[in-house]
Amino acid sequence: MGYYTNKVAVVTGAGSGLGRALALDLGTRGAKLAVSDINGETVAETARLLDAAGVEVLHRQLDVSDGATMRAHAAEVNARFGVIHQIYNNAGLTVGEKPLVRTKNADFLGVFRVNLWGVIHGTRTFLPYLIESGAGLVCNISSINGFLAMGQASAYSASKFAVRGFTESVQVEMLDARHPVQVSLVLPGGIATNIVRMLPPDFDQLSPERQAQVRHAIDLHYETMLRMSPEAAAKKILDRVARGRWRILITPRTFWLDLLVRAFPGQYPRLVAGFQRRFRARQKAGPKGSGAGKA
Repeated sequence: MGYYTNKVAVVTGAGSGLGRALALDLGTRGAKLAVSDINGETVAETARLLDAAGVEVLHRQLDVSDGATMRAHAAEVNARFGVIHQIYNNAGLTVGEKPLVRTKNADFLGVFRVNLWGVIHGTRTFLPYLIESGAGLVCNISSINGFLAMGQASAYSASKFAVRGFTESVQVEMLDARHPVQVSLVLPGGIATNIVRMLPPDFDQLSPERQAQVRHAIDLHYETMLRMSPEAAAKKILDRVARGRWRILITPRTFWLDLLVRAFPGQYPRLVAGFQRRFRARQKAGPKGSGAGKA
């Protein structure tokens, strides 16, 4: 039997991207799935794909930032399958690139509700079931921005740093108490998921020229920085979780940047700032022929 055979796994943010890829890969490895997403249509499609592959699946539309909803979901999953072995806290949100002076309190609150509180609710709610299973796993998805801070991403970086600290604390707690729960922290970077293509909340309020700049910047970021498919990323994550890895870096860029931050903690912000200035200059050039980069 494999590591995932007959395990009951819960995946949040499973309607698309990495969440869907994790769910489908878990299904091929013999797991039973409970998948959820804020988008009811997309998570239903994930469930349809799993069902077509012969995987036993429960799907729900829900908001991970709602603690009561998550508690009810955990009870329902346990009632359906009789046991819960694994939780993959994957649901995430971004407000795009914004200088701090233009980042509203509502932006911080919205990002933290999903990225941090979603992870807290998922971990805390499902943990008693995972301990009871005798072979539990908490797998929390942080980000490259959970150890390397980027400019104009203060809300997102803060939330992902917090996920890293929270997860490492839970790991120490599980080891100290000798609970049968593996805790894994995933630090992705460069995965081609739709979260990067999300338009900022104030997009409709921008001028047509600025909208063209924003779309160009998103496309350039997607094409330049995101080289790994969600499917390839999910395979790497699950392979390494099965080998007992607790800190999972899944792209070469993430590995080298992690070394950079560890080796030069006082210098890396200058290097990142220089890179961002050069990249922003390319963004401001605008799409060819559009004139969007002109004043």
